[in-house]
Amino acid sequence: MKFSIDEFRAWDNKKVTLLGMSGVGKTYLSSLLCGHNWFHYSGDYRIGTRYLDEPILDLIKQQAMQVPFLRELLRRDWIYIRNNIRVDDLGPVLSFVGKLGDPERGGVALDEFSQRQAAYRHAEIAAMHDVPRFIQKSQEIYGYRHFVNDVGGSLCELDEPSVIDLLIEHTLILYIQVTDQQEEQKLIERAQSDPKPLYYRPAFLEEQLAVYLQENNLGYAAEMDPDEFTRWVFPRLFHSRVPRYEAIAEPHGYTVTSQEVAQVRDEADFLELLETVIGRSDS
Repeated sequence: MKFSIDEFRAWDNKKVTLLGMSGVGKTYLSSLLCGHNWFHYSGDYRIGTRYLDEPILDLIKQQAMQVPFLRELLRRDWIYIRNNIRVDDLGPVLSFVGKLGDPERGGVALDEFSQRQAAYRHAEIAAMHDVPRFIQKSQEIYGYRHFVNDVGGSLCELDEPSVIDLLIEHTLILYIQVTDQQEEQKLIERAQSDPKPLYYRPAFLEEQLAVYLQENNLGYAAEMDPDEFTRWVFPRLFHSRVPRYEAIAEPHGYTVTSQEVAQVRDEADFLELLETVIGRSDS
């Protein structure tokens, strides 16, 4: 959606999709707006609680069955296991995605990793297709006036035009870009200090994996240290995503910097920021 400032002010039920890398402020904004009559739709939370709930549980149970004591309890149905996914703690989803590399060092073998990546992609597409229904539910059931869609950093990687078309039709797209090289380096260093599972486009993963194996004189992905590969690949992933975000935001939405987002303290600041970027776009 595109607006003039007057049209935006007159928009009674505002609906915004926040786009950008992990760490730029999407969840910060979403959590802040929750206290001001905005429904917070977390794409990753929906993925974990609806579309990957059973695969995550199957993975946990598979591990538990390797422990004789737990195996007997599970087989006799004397215990049950469930996910405890929270909007601010998506650990089970990250554990399911896993890190590519040596299984003996906590990694996931390439074939299994590729299957999990595909499952995550399908789940994210499904979660985004749920957005119009949750916009309606947030108003009719929960009584929220506005809606904020907090999407995962991998949205730009899905290569699924129907998702972008749907979000453009139903929401204002706001891309939060990293402010400058100094902040970019901080974000990269933070990600490398605590490497987390990531989603990669298949073509990107194939290309980067070949480079990493050659640079490190390795023959197979199963020989890699999963954390080291994740640290190595993150800056490359970051830079590959930037033009993809821009290709969505420039024709269809608006762009703000993470520094501008950091200055938002309440709903009034957020709405003022949106009016500012709409004005920039119109000028």
